[in-house]
Amino acid sequence: MINEVEYDRFLNLRPLNVTRAFPESRCALVSMKDIAAVAIEKNAIVMAANIRNPLSALGILRAAKKVDSFVLLELAKSEAGYTGVNFRNLPWFALQFSSTIEDKTVFGLHMDHYAIKSTRDRDEAIVTVPDAISRGWTSVAVDASHNPDYENLIFTRDLSMHIPPYIGLEVEVGEIKGAGVITTIEEAEYFIGGLNSWGIFPDFLAISNGSKHGTYDSSKGEGEGIDLRRTGEIANAIFQYHCKIAQHGISGTPLDKVGHFKEYGINKGNVGTLWQNILFGLEIDPDSGNAVIENGSFVKLSDKGIPNNLWDEIVLWADSLGYPRNSGDYKKANLPFHYRIMGLPDIYRNRILEETEEWALRFFEAFNSAGTGTAVIDRILQRDDWNSAPERSTTAIRNNYSASCAPDAGNELDEKGEDFSD
Repeated sequence: MINEVEYDRFLNLRPLNVTRAFPESRCALVSMKDIAAVAIEKNAIVMAANIRNPLSALGILRAAKKVDSFVLLELAKSEAGYTGVNFRNLPWFALQFSSTIEDKTVFGLHMDHYAIKSTRDRDEAIVTVPDAISRGWTSVAVDASHNPDYENLIFTRDLSMHIPPYIGLEVEVGEIKGAGVITTIEEAEYFIGGLNSWGIFPDFLAISNGSKHGTYDSSKGEGEGIDLRRTGEIANAIFQYHCKIAQHGISGTPLDKVGHFKEYGINKGNVGTLWQNILFGLEIDPDSGNAVIENGSFVKLSDKGIPNNLWDEIVLWADSLGYPRNSGDYKKANLPFHYRIMGLPDIYRNRILEETEEWALRFFEAFNSAGTGTAVIDRILQRDDWNSAPERSTTAIRNNYSASCAPDAGNELDEKGEDFSD
């Protein structure tokens, strides 16, 4: 347990962008660099929770406080467009919620799947991402995985060079879109080695290994199929670059399997759709968090989540837009119904918070992350410096990572036009 004197000293050692953006806050907002280092040291996984509604953030922070776990609150670039949460207000919500639980709960703010699909996206990102960092975000996931391997490398390089080295960095090779094409060892080594040759040192690599974002429709034979063997092989291939694996699309994955992730080089785990399922009050498989689908529809439970009448309105709204009643497009209801949900009476808010907290505690246990919050603060106190940039060396030779050396050189990109970024 950190005493008040130590905690006061820690507050002055938080990332410089945090102390500048929030000079009066006593929250334990830190860089993902420090969280990642402790996760590796403790053989733990940091849970990264996608926040599509602020109530999810509060329930998760309450759970993290109970077991002294670190946690990442994250938001994908696409989510900022269809929810009531965005890169401006999530830091504010997080600070307020941290204060209500008396601070000291260690967390990071992670910009998830910041998609770069073109030079225009890149040029916008080198302005918008640093602006968000100035507002307190402490980690960024650069996602140019939609592009051929060399373009992915160069777009990722370009944006990463505008991210301070004390800010957490995640990158991605291979779009995460469920069963099918799996990231190869060659692709991963080319990508991370190429970044190293330019002096870019990611903390985490996201890969396509059989998971997907959203709900697995078991009525159609869909099921979780994360290839841990390939994941471990990729983790071994990039080990020399001090980069670990970020597992995306965990909602719907049995918790007993989740508990083995760290044995395959996974030290970050993204959980997103589960929190939305809880918010809406859907029936959830107790072993995996996957939403139950019956007769082509989600199943709403009357004693869970938002009230039935509000859910009925969401269903009518979705019907009017032509969304199937088991569609991932229900995520787009978050924005038009944001203020209705936030204004619900306490009876609904409390049951949402309680179930969110319960599931978060289950994940913290599976991720072996209890006690890691204090460990992060101890690490920062021992360093006695706000700057978390680790010592890294450029060891890869740049000429070995040219366009002609790319694993997919000469191949046409399989372009389906779909967005798999959340």
